Amino acid sequence: MIRVVVADDHPVVREGLARYLGRDLDLEVVASVGTASDLLDALPLNPDVVLLDMHLPDMAGPDAVRAVRDANARIRVLALSSFSDPELVEAAFQAGVSGYLLKDVDPQALRAALKEVARGGDVVPPDIRRMREEAARRLRQASVLSAREREVLELIGQGLSNADIARKLFISEKTVKTHVSHILAKFGVADRTGAILEGLRRQLIRVRETP
Repeated sequence: MIRVVVADDHPVVREGLARYLGRDLDLEVVASVGTASDLLDALPLNPDVVLLDMHLPDMAGPDAVRAVRDANARIRVLALSSFSDPELVEAAFQAGVSGYLLKDVDPQALRAALKEVARGGDVVPPDIRRMREEAARRLRQASVLSAREREVLELIGQGLSNADIARKLFISEKTVKTHVSHILAKFGVADRTGAILEGLRRQLIRVRETP
């Protein structure tokens, strides 16, 4: 028997889900709650899966996922949401959900998803998977340096100042500063040293040996 906690702030949805899932002989709804606080209080009931709405009134969905996982890493979380915002979806997976379904999901598919998650599997419908893949593709593109940015990075690696780089490339120092800012943002680093180290890691620049 798979023990389930339903967490949704809408009473009609919450109780409807609890009654529907309770008809399945493989599922037992041990609690239905409307807040993250009540959800955490229900965890001692040892559910196998939490069916979690991503917009609870007292805690953001991803934070609620982390709170459940921190309390008991054995408990699996299946997100059920009306929203397919890419940032919310990615935040939910980063927090530790085992699946993400929209509330227009077929009822039988919902039951099957709960059972799959309880078995240790992941549930990512094709539309959610495509969304995540597209977001990852955009992130990869954003992290790629332009040809000019690579030139600037190479010169940073040689120890040149912004003024030196500007003179060497025949551009203004303000333009160099803009390129440096873009490099730092794309690499996710705070300073020029971090940019050099990341450039080396990505093999975009090489350590020059001293003659």
